[in-house]
Amino acid sequence: MNPRLPVPVAGTPGDVAEIDSLAINTIRTLSMDAVQAANSGHPGTPMALAPVAYTLWQHVLNFDPSDPIWPNRDRFVLSNGHASMLLYSLLYLSGVKAVNPKYEVVGKPSVTLDDIKNFRQHGSKCPGHPEYHWTSGVETTTGPLGQGVSTSVGMAMASRWMAERFNKPDFELFDFNVYSICGDGCFMEGISGEAASLAAHLKLSNLCWIYDNNHITIEGHTELAYTDDVATRFIGYGWNVTRVSDANDLDLLDRAFKVFEETDDRPTLIIVDSHIGWGSPHKQDTSAAHGEALGVEEIKLTKKFYNWPSEEPFFVPDGVQARFQELLGKRGKKARDDWFSLFEDYKKAHPELADELYQMQHRDLPDGWDAGLEAYPPDEKGMATRVSSGQVLNKIAEKVPWLIGGAADLAPSTKTRLEFDGAGDFQAPAWGGTYGGRNMHFGIREHAMAAACNGMSTCKVRPFGSGFLIFSDYARGSIRLSALMELPVIYIFTHDSIGLGEDGPTHQPIEQIASLRAMPGLLLIRPCDANEVVECWRMVMQLKHEPVLFALSRQNLPTLDRTKYGAASGCAKGAYVIADCEGDPEVILMATGSEVSLCITAHEAMIAEGIRSRVVSMPCWSLFERQDQAYKDEVFPPSVDARVAVEQAATFGWERYTGRNGAIIGMTRFGDSAPIAELQKDFGFETENVVAAAKAQIKRVGGS
Repeated sequence: MNPRLPVPVAGTPGDVAEIDSLAINTIRTLSMDAVQAANSGHPGTPMALAPVAYTLWQHVLNFDPSDPIWPNRDRFVLSNGHASMLLYSLLYLSGVKAVNPKYEVVGKPSVTLDDIKNFRQHGSKCPGHPEYHWTSGVETTTGPLGQGVSTSVGMAMASRWMAERFNKPDFELFDFNVYSICGDGCFMEGISGEAASLAAHLKLSNLCWIYDNNHITIEGHTELAYTDDVATRFIGYGWNVTRVSDANDLDLLDRAFKVFEETDDRPTLIIVDSHIGWGSPHKQDTSAAHGEALGVEEIKLTKKFYNWPSEEPFFVPDGVQARFQELLGKRGKKARDDWFSLFEDYKKAHPELADELYQMQHRDLPDGWDAGLEAYPPDEKGMATRVSSGQVLNKIAEKVPWLIGGAADLAPSTKTRLEFDGAGDFQAPAWGGTYGGRNMHFGIREHAMAAACNGMSTCKVRPFGSGFLIFSDYARGSIRLSALMELPVIYIFTHDSIGLGEDGPTHQPIEQIASLRAMPGLLLIRPCDANEVVECWRMVMQLKHEPVLFALSRQNLPTLDRTKYGAASGCAKGAYVIADCEGDPEVILMATGSEVSLCITAHEAMIAEGIRSRVVSMPCWSLFERQDQAYKDEVFPPSVDARVAVEQAATFGWERYTGRNGAIIGMTRFGDSAPIAELQKDFGFETENVVAAAKAQIKRVGGS
């Protein structure tokens, strides 16, 4: 335990309390100097929370700076990502090593002093907000408030699942804890309430949130808009709640973390009372917290208040970095080395599980993972793609044990329940369940579900989350972070069009497909039949750095005869010719999902009339755009200007393929509540309308 530090004064390395104080003030001064140099950023929160983060890292966290990706490390998430200099200072001072894209530790530092000097500048490892994959030691991208704490729930879930899967008598491979620092903004965002409720229900006692209770947001004091009794709120969720009345009291902080470690039946919230810019007697207002440098004169006065030994910017006193190695570094290295020593024995005792863990950690797949995937026979009645997807998912998950997930209370509708022997439910033992189950029950919490999937993915399990496509809007912030972090999360969204009929416009997605296609790094896949579902899943499972969103039908779709039409393996290229004519086509029909079979029916009608038409199935635009120009021209010959696109969704974006003068049969308004056949007729999704549009296109370009 360390004595209370009523005033953050610098000391000499000879005294434990004084070197700790010196190290804390180094975090503060680096944060001030970096924000001042950038003339941009948030110095106040790093200054206020420096003692909190220092205590956590130095006394509690099991984290090895020399190997920041060892599997059983504790996770630290800075949810209030605007305080990024707090994390960058810790990464620099503790000497965290960089990791390359192959998850191999390299010798150079993750964050250098030059990176800090170039805070928020192009190419620096210290961007404005912490970014996963960009800076080693950053466990998840944060910035959108509430995302960090919500993602941490997924990390805690992964820890519990991995422990249940891999731990054996005498081999406790996984027991890592997850810590997240957060603020008022995180708790105002609705996603944090979803996530806190889920964490409490699952009784994730390995999860600790540290709430910076500073009463300040950009507009001013929180009383302007936020008067929640946070402690009562979290007690109501079912959390253990404890309080530290002074962020600078290291003794109370140590005690609070001890309470967390001793709590084994619920997550813990530590409420820490702090003041923005604490330590500066001159500038304790919102500007210090939100996007404004202190100014040269204010920094000078603050450093004087700290008895700081130098006026030189970015000064790091002797002994500070060594202090991190004495505590965090020494403890973390021992924990890491002990783990790998244990794993060597584990490989001998449990070789199959050891291989499984290695594959999971490297995002590889077991041999024969797709052996059960077979082609579906032609069937005019067919099945809904949500149904075929559920069948394929079950076949794959039975061979890939770390493919886990669930739905936002909609598994019976999305067909995402894993039903093979041993799948089970992920549930707290207190409710009669086990953390080893493969079926997650996220409740009606789409946003928290997606964030939790991100957290699980950072721990290298392969998560999926599902719901109705219309409610992807509720999860959109987290889906965007999946793409930004390059996490291979699988989103399975069903009820993908007006084809859900009587549920009406509140449940019929119109603009969602177009908007999700616009998201960089996200692969939106809308398969046309059961065999496209098989081939899309085959492709998706091999991805290591891209999230995928399936848009699947509620209604049955014909299973096409692939001896007559193009092979579904063409899905791997995003788009392919599924039906063609003799010679050069006069018109090209293009579609996704349920509208492909409609286009094929129109194609057959035109072929019977002697009109040369081609049908292109385009399950994934993004994949098609990655193909070389020769393939694109092969699918869409530039010489064929007569083109018709058909999709039960907003028309936005199809101009890329139809050209300015092409025809697009789509949705230009919200849908209605009616049986599907009536809706398709009213909105023009009929063979006769597609044929008429094709003929008009041929006439436009001068054909017969």
